[in-house]
Amino acid sequence: MKKTDGIRDVFKNVKHRKPTQIYCPRCASPKIQLSSSLAVWLTPKQYYCENCGYLGIIVLELEKEKEET
Repeated sequence: MKKTDGIRDVFKNVKHRKPTQIYCPRCASPKIQLSSSLAVWLTPKQYYCENCGYLGIIVLELEKEKEET
């Protein structure tokens, strides 16, 4: 059962994850958005960067680190 405990932890963290800021993987610009509203329906999300013209499915996400008390 130890394997399933690890899987549960992963899903628990993903489920309660707050939205993060996304950035372009080419130029690190935050001016990146979904290329079309249909990109999520049948195909993977495809993003377009207004700054450098990047078009692709990979984006960078920045998460704030948890502070230890």
